[in-house]
Amino acid sequence: MIIKEMLNITFWENSLKEYLIALGIILAGILIVYIFKKIIQGRIKKQSLSKNTGAGDLLLMNIGKSFLPIMYFASFYIGMEYLNISQSTSKILQSGGLIVITIFIVKASFTGIQMGMQFYLKHSLHAEQKELQLKGIQTLLNIIIWTIALIFVLDNMGVQISAVVAGLGIGGIAVALAAQTILGDLFNYFVIFFDKPFEIGDFIIIGDKLGVVEKIGIKTTRIRALGGEQMVFSNTDLTDSRVHNYKKMEKRRVVFKLSVIYQTPFEKLKEITGIVRKIIQDQGDVVFDRGHFATYGDFSLVFEFVYYLTGADYNKYMDTQEAINLAIFEAFDKEGITFAYPTQTVYMNQN
Repeated sequence: MIIKEMLNITFWENSLKEYLIALGIILAGILIVYIFKKIIQGRIKKQSLSKNTGAGDLLLMNIGKSFLPIMYFASFYIGMEYLNISQSTSKILQSGGLIVITIFIVKASFTGIQMGMQFYLKHSLHAEQKELQLKGIQTLLNIIIWTIALIFVLDNMGVQISAVVAGLGIGGIAVALAAQTILGDLFNYFVIFFDKPFEIGDFIIIGDKLGVVEKIGIKTTRIRALGGEQMVFSNTDLTDSRVHNYKKMEKRRVVFKLSVIYQTPFEKLKEITGIVRKIIQDQGDVVFDRGHFATYGDFSLVFEFVYYLTGADYNKYMDTQEAINLAIFEAFDKEGITFAYPTQTVYMNQN
């Protein structure tokens, strides 16, 4: 009888019995969430270890930071809804719940984006280089998600969001006109990322400028010139220009010329093409294309040779060409063939 009277004691329009029931609902919800956490996290952890992937770890982090807190809050909310609370308190509780759930959903979205990026990087070449580019995209996506979440919360809290959006639309047009160049560079950043005309580490030539790509940013791309200085290009300039990407070159076409004097005997002239052909063919990773007595120069007889070198390494090209030049010099010295140099013959009339 005494216990029944105690349970009927009322505080703030709710009896002690109602408070105990609400507390029981909250504790039961917490217990269910705890059991769920242990079972699900255990299974995901085993799966992650067996497959040796990072997807399970990210999913565990997503559950720990987003899903489980929502369930804890849901237990508290259901328990509080059982009580007789004032309209203002109920409104505060609903608004708080909306904000909390929205924050957790946003965090879950961030985790999902991170999981997608990790999956992309895992199946991509040059993952470390692309990770730097993805950071810029991730930052932009985070801003967009937070903006959408803010609009959603304000709209559900009774704020006249249509007027705000209209104002932002007018202001956005003005900002877009003022920041047209910046927006163009941002758009071209996505063009560079998805179309991949060049990547970090590629050796490229733009007009009369050449160097190695060091960083691809949201607005600008930085290139390290051969002289050591850093060149900064806007992304729009790069996408609007003809870019020569030597890193993607599968083989290099090399053309060089040799000049010999006019006094070279005819039989020696016929041997020059064969001598140089053999020297080129003896080099590694080289395919001989052609060699010809090309033209009569002002002071020399000019031969032209063409070969292909596998790969894009410039040092390898220079080492190969050096070896060819030294071998030609040695062969011509043995055969008595003289290289031409600028000369001029003057005939004097002795009359």
